[in-house]
Amino acid sequence: MIPQRFEMLLELYGDERTTEILSEQAMIGSWLRVEAALATAQGELGVLGAAEATAIVEAATPDNIDSERLWKETRTVGYPILSLVRQIDGALPEQRRGRVHYGATTQDIMDSGLALQLDDTARRLLELLTRLGDALAELAERHVHTVIAGRTHALHAVPTTFGAKLAPYVAELTRHRDRLAAARERVAVVSLFGAGGTSAAYGEQAPAVRARVAELLGLSGTDVPWHVARDGLAEFGLVCCLLSATCARFAREVVDLSRTEIAEVSEASGHHRGASSTMPQKANPIESEAVIGLSATAGALGSALFRAMEAGHERAAGEWQAEWQVLPQLAALGAAALRTTTSIVEGLQVFPDAMRANLDADGGLVMAEAYMMRLAPSLGRERAHDVVYEAVRRCRVSGEPLADILRESLPADCAEITPDTYVGDPQRTVEAAVSAWREH
Repeated sequence: MIPQRFEMLLELYGDERTTEILSEQAMIGSWLRVEAALATAQGELGVLGAAEATAIVEAATPDNIDSERLWKETRTVGYPILSLVRQIDGALPEQRRGRVHYGATTQDIMDSGLALQLDDTARRLLELLTRLGDALAELAERHVHTVIAGRTHALHAVPTTFGAKLAPYVAELTRHRDRLAAARERVAVVSLFGAGGTSAAYGEQAPAVRARVAELLGLSGTDVPWHVARDGLAEFGLVCCLLSATCARFAREVVDLSRTEIAEVSEASGHHRGASSTMPQKANPIESEAVIGLSATAGALGSALFRAMEAGHERAAGEWQAEWQVLPQLAALGAAALRTTTSIVEGLQVFPDAMRANLDADGGLVMAEAYMMRLAPSLGRERAHDVVYEAVRRCRVSGEPLADILRESLPADCAEITPDTYVGDPQRTVEAAVSAWREH
């Protein structure tokens, strides 16, 4: 085999368990499991003799597979199952040979094996997603009343709270959990339909064999071939992209709020963490940068899934091969993004004093809408908007606080207006998001 290239991003931030699930050994092992299950089902239903089936199951083990030979012969054939089957068959007693892979086609074995791997991957992604959602929910609850400037178009908008800012992330992860469950259900499906999807080579027992193999493998059954219907796999890959993108959105938030002139949050500190080789003062948001990189890569790869769905007739002619490269990478990138984002959340340093100070960074203009709404009952909304707009212009020229410029125009009780009193109902927002997350 070609020496493995070093993938630095995943090597540094990848999830070890996901790597194991998608490893060469696990992939070959999944094919062997399918061949063994096929033989078992055929033995039970009389397609094979009981002794033949038992012998095949005993031979379908990693010890009987020479991986170097497997990949060398795959390079010649184009697909690995012919070599796999010949090696299993070669490990059988002479009188039991010729019954391995009976009625099956290469894609039956590879797709069913992939279904096993993606089922395990989905389970691992759910574990990682759960840990991230729990961490974000806890952080949102802790800072439900920590006032911060809400920003639109990167500029101060209105006051909000850090907890309320985090609530949409929690809600987004709740939706992703549903998407992941649905995608897992649609990919964990057996594929045993023979060369052209007709099941003819499996004989009259084809539906029963297929159902029993699905049962033995813990997969769902189906009576409709999906050799070229790749929408389920595309959905799974795109869920990985979505997971990565949400993580990147949070990471981008951390990068922005970590800016020197903002300094409202920071990643965990540590000796030389985020250090520069030349600037001693640097403590860069390295994990956030990694997550953004992981997501950017996943997003670019995701487009290949739509090309894979273009496979024509009853068997792909190149589109399938794109999945071999893209699907494992997307799963690995999604897992890495979830794992690294959880590390960011769990180590995040939050600076409420800086958040409070930044509310006054532009003379209190963050309260402009609040003043407008106080004037609206007496002046009407449009006139109130114009009055505050002119006051804002004066404030920016003179440097006076907005409250001082508006003092004569405001009702007597407007002195009570503060950022803390104009944040809406963050408690309700956070409780709704966290409650929905914790329902399952």
